[in-house]
Amino acid sequence: MAKRKALFPGETAKYRAARNRLLRKEITLRRALEKVAAQRRTLPLGGAVPEDYVFQSADGPVRLSELFDEGKDTLLVYNFMFGPQMPEPCPYCSSILDSVDGAAPHVAQRVNLAIVARSPIERVLTFARERGWRHLRLLSSAANSYNRDYHGENAAGDQLPMMNVFARRRARVHHAWATELFFAAADRGQDKRHVDLIWPVWNLLDMTPEGRGAAWGPKLRY
Repeated sequence: MAKRKALFPGETAKYRAARNRLLRKEITLRRALEKVAAQRRTLPLGGAVPEDYVFQSADGPVRLSELFDEGKDTLLVYNFMFGPQMPEPCPYCSSILDSVDGAAPHVAQRVNLAIVARSPIERVLTFARERGWRHLRLLSSAANSYNRDYHGENAAGDQLPMMNVFARRRARVHHAWATELFFAAADRGQDKRHVDLIWPVWNLLDMTPEGRGAAWGPKLRY
C-alpha cells in the first residue's frame, strides 16, 4: 500500500504512521470477511426441514413453506428471545430488531425475512407496536418445535438468539446456514458474539476510542 500523507487537519506523523498500519489490517480483515462470505455461498445444502412448521402470524396460521414469496428461494429467520415466561423481551435482540426493521424493506428486494418468538403472537405484536416496528414479519412458534429444532431454545427452555437461513429447491425446503459461532469456543476475553454483522450498534461503537464497553449493553427503555 502506497504511503499516505496527512489527510486530516492537525494530524501528526505519529498518528498517520499508526493509522496506516491499522489500515493495512482493516484491508486484511475486509479480504477475510469477503472470503468467508464467498465460502458460505458454496456450502452444500443442509438437511431437509423435517416438517412444514405452522406459525401464528398477525393474519393467522402460516406454514414455513408459505414464507417464501414467488421468485425468492432464500429465507432468513431470526429467533427473537421473547419466551412466554419472560417478563420482557431480550434488550439485545430488541436493539438488533430496531435496526433490522428499518432494513427489512431493502432485504425484501432479494430474500425473505421472518422473526420468530416463542411467546404468543398477541404478546409479540403488542411489543412490536410499543417499539414502533413497522416492517418486520413477526411470527410465534408457541405451538411448534421450531425453536428447539433449530437452536433458538435449549433443553431448559431458555431462548437463544439464532439466525437460520433456509433455501427452497424444487418445492423442498432445506437448512442452508446458521450462526453456529454461538456454540464455538470463544477466544479468551471474548463472549460468544455471533450476530454482530447485523447489529449496527456494536459496529458503530467499535469505531470509537471507548469501544463497546465491558459492562454496557442496550436497554429496552431510556
